[in-house]
Amino acid sequence: MAENIHEAKTHLSKLIERALAGEDVVIAKAGKPLVKLVRIEREKPVLDSARGTVEFKEGWDDPLTDDELQDLFGV
Repeated sequence: MAENIHEAKTHLSKLIERALAGEDVVIAKAGKPLVKLVRIEREKPVLDSARGTVEFKEGWDDPLTDDELQDLFGV
């Protein structure tokens, strides 16, 4: 779909929504296409992709002592 610059300025939010829906939105001047609005594809994170990049020290999941809780939270 092609829109002229004036219409694009007036209805920019609607044109953005159409581009986000996957439609090609072309903005033209004097009937000549100038630019196209397109959705930016984002990479979705892959579950488990960080495996092997984090090391846990021995005892990392041990319960905190009363003194450690006091230091952290004032409990």
